[in-house]
Amino acid sequence: MKFVTTLLAASLASMISGAALAAVSAEEAAKLGTSLTAVGAEMAASADGSIPAFDGGLKTAPAGFKAGDTFRPDPFADEKPVLVIDGKNVDQYKDQLTAVTAELVKRFPSFRIDVYPSHRTATLPQTLLDNTLKNATGAKSLEGGNAIENVLPGVPFPIPQSGAEAMWNHLLRYQGVAYSTKYDSWNVDSAGTPTLATTGMAFNSYPIYEDLNKVIEAKDTYWQIKLYYSGPARRAGESLMLKDAANPLAQPRRAWQYLPGVRRVKLAPNLAYDTPNPGTAGSGTYDDVYVFNGGLDRYDWKLVGKQEMVVPYNTYALTYIKDPKPMTTPNHLAPEFVRWEKHRVWVVEGTLKGDARHIYHKRRFYLDEDTWVALASDQYDARGQLYRGSYSFFTQSYDVDTPNSAPHVIYDLVGGSYNVNGVVGPYGGIKYIEPLSKVQWSPEALAGAGIR
Repeated sequence: MKFVTTLLAASLASMISGAALAAVSAEEAAKLGTSLTAVGAEMAASADGSIPAFDGGLKTAPAGFKAGDTFRPDPFADEKPVLVIDGKNVDQYKDQLTAVTAELVKRFPSFRIDVYPSHRTATLPQTLLDNTLKNATGAKSLEGGNAIENVLPGVPFPIPQSGAEAMWNHLLRYQGVAYSTKYDSWNVDSAGTPTLATTGMAFNSYPIYEDLNKVIEAKDTYWQIKLYYSGPARRAGESLMLKDAANPLAQPRRAWQYLPGVRRVKLAPNLAYDTPNPGTAGSGTYDDVYVFNGGLDRYDWKLVGKQEMVVPYNTYALTYIKDPKPMTTPNHLAPEFVRWEKHRVWVVEGTLKGDARHIYHKRRFYLDEDTWVALASDQYDARGQLYRGSYSFFTQSYDVDTPNSAPHVIYDLVGGSYNVNGVVGPYGGIKYIEPLSKVQWSPEALAGAGIR
């Protein structure tokens, strides 16, 4: 592949367990806000102009949006594709596609990529941008990249020095302080039959963003999620809760589950890593949610470089689709509902450590330079064969300066199935809320809300 920027692999210091990787120099950090945006993206347009220069992002709502609404109209609804990639020309563009994208094009004649004009819509609250500048020279990764310290709420490593630091940027990405969504999850099997996997209510919370002046400490929860299932009937009444901390070696993931059959809340320490996610009918793991989540400790991470890629972006038509049935076609999502654009992404590769266990031997992630959201991934098995791949569907919540990537899809190339999770359009979209109380994040709270 042809890379826009070639970077050195993680330094030897990051490979030494417990060692901290130093922040960048003041001279390097001075690029932020000049040649680089406040979060570390290239300010300039691409050489051919297909990726525009960053002009501050999308801050103005389109006509038709009502203040306070949770359903956000597509600001680019009238645009037409500038390029269509299909089986006839895929080889011409394969260097700009993830491995799974290229495989889907070659495997299914019905799969195509409608490439639209690129728009760099991402914006963040100013305080987070100010904190990010401080993080550039102050934040550190430690424990071989598995933990962080001296980080203010914002992007921890806008100029990453290792693959692990880039992945931390994704894990701590800003998605708002808290938001709730009612959603559906759909499985489409190898015969092309869509089945409702779950209907639920999700509460996502990023407690580190509740106090923007507080330095994040080792045991601080940076992300927590609570799910209440109402459908289908076999899952109605179930609920679960997960909490992840800034140093997962000092404070591993905590998880609880409520099952109506036993009528009590139980610890669920296995809801992590490659434990199969029951809501995906076996096509995904718990750490596939949002393309990647959870601990970094089972992989050695390499910062491969930055690349211009065609990825899903500004996918308002998909994110806010009111009737998902036409979208869940055999073999893949219906192409007319997926908007693709050309953007620069950071490429990060994880290789399974020799003493670690996971069904994915190698994983490659594609992180958006403007948001640090993991837009896509390729997963390989122990034989080195392409196994699965994921995509998240980014939209900017232009009314609140907040990126969102709630819907995501994972394709199982071996099983011939896929799962699309976080379909919020039928229920009105994404609602940003005040943080729930500590009592509402207690395990006891799961039982009361989960009883059917």
